[in-house]
Amino acid sequence: MAISLIRRYFPLCLIGLFLGMVSGLNAQQPRGNFAGMAQNPAMANIGRFYGKVIDENTGKGVPYASVQLTAMRFDSTSKSMQEKIVAGQLTEENGDFSLANLSVMGNYTLKISFMGYATVEKKVAFITGNPAEGGGMPNVDKDLGDIPLAASTQLLKEVTVTSESSAVSLALDKKIYKVDKDGVAAGGTAEDALKNVPSLVVDIDGNLTMRNAAPQLFVDGRPTTLTLDQIPADAIDNIEVITNPSAKYDASGGNAGIVNIVLKKERRIGYNGNLRAGIDMRGRPNFGGNLNAREGKFNAFISGGTFFRRSLGNGETDRNNLFGSPLTNVYQSSESESNRKMVYLRTGLDWFVNNRNTLTFTGNMHRGDMDNYDNLVIKTDTLAGSTVASSSTAFRDSDNSRQWRNYGGQILYKHIYPKNGKEWTADVNYNRGKWDNSGLFNTVYQASPLETRQLQEGTGINNQYTAQTDYVNPITANIKLEAGARAAIRDFYSDNASYQYDFGEAEFVRAPTFADEYEFTDQVYAAYGTLSHSFKTWGYQLGLRAESSFYTGTLLDVDSSFSNEYPLSLFPSVFVTYKLNEEDNLQASYSRRVNRPSFFQIIPFPDFSDSLLLSRGNPGLVPEFTNSFELSYQNIFNRAHNILVSVYYKQAKNLITGYQFSEYNALLDRDVIVSSYANSNSSKAYGLEFTLKNEFWKRIELISNLNFYNSEVNAKNVESDLSRQQFTWFAKENLNIKLPAALTIQVSGSYQSRTAFALNSRSGHGGWMGGPASSAQGYTIPAWFVDLSVRKDLWDRTASITLSMQDVFRSRRSGSFSESEFFVQDSWRRRDAQFVRLNFSWRFGKFDVSLFKRKNSKFDAGGEGMDGGF
Repeated sequence: MAISLIRRYFPLCLIGLFLGMVSGLNAQQPRGNFAGMAQNPAMANIGRFYGKVIDENTGKGVPYASVQLTAMRFDSTSKSMQEKIVAGQLTEENGDFSLANLSVMGNYTLKISFMGYATVEKKVAFITGNPAEGGGMPNVDKDLGDIPLAASTQLLKEVTVTSESSAVSLALDKKIYKVDKDGVAAGGTAEDALKNVPSLVVDIDGNLTMRNAAPQLFVDGRPTTLTLDQIPADAIDNIEVITNPSAKYDASGGNAGIVNIVLKKERRIGYNGNLRAGIDMRGRPNFGGNLNAREGKFNAFISGGTFFRRSLGNGETDRNNLFGSPLTNVYQSSESESNRKMVYLRTGLDWFVNNRNTLTFTGNMHRGDMDNYDNLVIKTDTLAGSTVASSSTAFRDSDNSRQWRNYGGQILYKHIYPKNGKEWTADVNYNRGKWDNSGLFNTVYQASPLETRQLQEGTGINNQYTAQTDYVNPITANIKLEAGARAAIRDFYSDNASYQYDFGEAEFVRAPTFADEYEFTDQVYAAYGTLSHSFKTWGYQLGLRAESSFYTGTLLDVDSSFSNEYPLSLFPSVFVTYKLNEEDNLQASYSRRVNRPSFFQIIPFPDFSDSLLLSRGNPGLVPEFTNSFELSYQNIFNRAHNILVSVYYKQAKNLITGYQFSEYNALLDRDVIVSSYANSNSSKAYGLEFTLKNEFWKRIELISNLNFYNSEVNAKNVESDLSRQQFTWFAKENLNIKLPAALTIQVSGSYQSRTAFALNSRSGHGGWMGGPASSAQGYTIPAWFVDLSVRKDLWDRTASITLSMQDVFRSRRSGSFSESEFFVQDSWRRRDAQFVRLNFSWRFGKFDVSLFKRKNSKFDAGGEGMDGGF
């Protein structure tokens, strides 16, 4: 009932919200004396300040520095003159800035700041003489010249490492990894980009984990229906990693935090863009580009491309079955091939209605096809005691295909108040994913006429609706209040069918014993508030988030339904930061989070893609709740060296756990092992993480990440005496070396020791059932790899060509050991070892405030303005 009302009235709500925004904007338009201004041209907003921000030591331009222009204005609330921001922007990559549409009367204060530099303030004006004495004619286009910035001795909260190959920002509560010039990821997908990010691990199936747990994945700060292999790396600007989110953020994510993929988008005046093309060692090309154009009140952007890839893999599985009579040992080897193609498009428009109001409209589309082929050789030894009594060999071919279509749109409104730092934002989002699956499995037996064929077909639709509003108000210079609300609704439908081939009738016959048609609705409504208070050497933030969640699922073909309701769940957060001295900072934090089952984990539909292990969801799963504690220490030695150390502890209740059991399968007419999910009693994990940034001689940059943790899972409620404890550590290095002749070498590598199965990993795309989940019945084997890239910058660094190779030493194997009362199994797989790509990128653009105007216009009217979107 609820979802039908949403389908009916959601478009009307969007239209109503849009009209309300527009009417509010019209009501807030400034009402000046335009007639008087026309009579006195000197009063017109025709002035422009421009200049260049440079490094005091090197003389080079400082990119992305904050430039603000303030002036004294009358405040109607306090009935007094107060300093107000009248214009601002970030400097260009060469340090240039331009502030236009300014009144030529009055005095201004120019403020320039950038992380790691001392803030510069200077008085500026268009009239340098005394107008009362008849002098001082205004210079309406004034060059402020080169403005040097000196290195700061006070780096209090974070350090930003900026280089021509990468950029990393380390803070106590967040890590930001710049992707746009990552040579290893060029021409790949988000899987390739996230491999280099500190704290994150991506396996060969695209399963993403953070500290051995699956994080909440966002794109541009909102939920997504896309998987990592559906997001091109070249479309990503940066990746944000939040290990212990506050109450301000979505409480989902359970034992992990939040990973937010920020896509590329520009707002620079004029036009700029990028064109990309590449090809891999198997002749599969990729093409892409993005274009941005801004003038006056509008900023338009578009990006798109196409992606082709052919992947090859192989693997082995060795299993000793401990059930049935007689006992058997099974050895399986596989050769696989995957062919993928994808097309994506993203476009949008920013409307800077005035200095304080901005409307943004965006839309995106992803379409793709994937065909997977597997050839398996299965040898089965029948045992008589400890000896092999007989052997048989089977050959299994599988042909799986998947087509997906994803569409989405967003409307965002932002209002900036006259009070510095005070703002209100509201947005509505819609994402729709649709896919079709088919899988054909054919098995023949050596020296036997026996042959079996199974067919699986399915389709699914996933609709996500999200509405969110956020309000920020700095009550004083040291106290800040933040509040917001959010509604997220997920409407999912799946229809699958299983068939067995009848050789007598020469046709596939549908298996009647499965509940194949399934739908569910997941609704989460939330509100939050945080209060921050800072003192001279310490500060705190208190937060509380309230969420109400409702889940209803229905097996349509058997008329069975089930539901879970949590009318009110509270998620507090506490952050305390202490400044030890000018270089050292401490932060202690606590948060409570929830992990709700994914649709792969609850669909009660068997997946036959693994011949030795069927997979099936459990619709009776309930959410798990986690208490998370973290203590972080940051030392900023200087601009070249920085270390961040974190100690963390997490405790979960009703952990969603993967486990295996035996049952009779009517379709296969034999006992089978089924991998499914259950809520275990509890789990806890604790660890120590180091992240280091070092720069040597301005040519070598090394980002290091070390993580040591121990995990414990208590699943005695699932199976008697079932529990597991596992200590794990991993190391990640990312090395960039600048060479003469505009060459850059990037080497990235990772090692991960034996690891407990990741907690609730579900972000990948391995088979139809997603990736592995946490399990008390096994662990993953150690894995390591090294990737390499060489980049050559061309044409005054406006273009580059990159040659990359992943898994240089053919060492990246994904494998596991599983043990239960039914079997003991070792398995490993490898994909795309020593894979080579060649990519070319060309950047273009022009800083032009009169992009769409006649060049002989007397005055420019396309200034940056205060749009709040820096």
